Amino acid sequence: MTNNSKKTTEKKLKQPLKMKLFPLILSVVAILTDQISKALVVKNIPLYSIYDPEEGAVIPVLGNFLRFIHVRNNAVAFSLGHSLPQDIRTILFSFAPLVVIILVYVIYFRNNEFTKLQRWSICGILGGGLGNLIDRFFRPAGVVDFIDCAFWGDFFKRLGYKGNGILSWTRWPTYNIADSFVVVCGALFIISFIILLVKDSKKNKSEEK
Repeated sequence: MTNNSKKTTEKKLKQPLKMKLFPLILSVVAILTDQISKALVVKNIPLYSIYDPEEGAVIPVLGNFLRFIHVRNNAVAFSLGHSLPQDIRTILFSFAPLVVIILVYVIYFRNNEFTKLQRWSICGILGGGLGNLIDRFFRPAGVVDFIDCAFWGDFFKRLGYKGNGILSWTRWPTYNIADSFVVVCGALFIISFIILLVKDSKKNKSEEK
């Protein structure tokens, strides 16, 4: 093999590696912003002060629509699994997700077919997952949640809705920055597949013509 061919081969090997490493910045950003924001909340907002008006430690961001509070979550989204024994919660909500995240990172590096958008989306999801896992391992009281948003329960009630489901909620379940990364990047990951399907459909139609 000539020197030129060796350089060409090395360049081809380096390019995919760069494509895989660069999006990891988003994982780091997700973890840092999540942990820094949680540390500030723990330091400045008393725990569960939203339920005690005398504490007065609720920080309005957009009036009553968006505000910062301080609550803890020992379960997963919407407090699912809150009644499970502590040992079961530790396995299901700490060690099992850690194994899954490690496996996804392995797949991420071994796969050479992910698009740029998919790589950035995956790194955002994993960064958010790691942000909450840090809480589960190092905060005995539970994951710090602090973003409190109004929901449209009153609007649907005025329209005549009388049920007790999600449409009756006046406030969305409290969440954090890690959750936001998971949800937003998860949506982008789904959109990336839709984009690929549309492209493939157009390509097949053009080939048929």
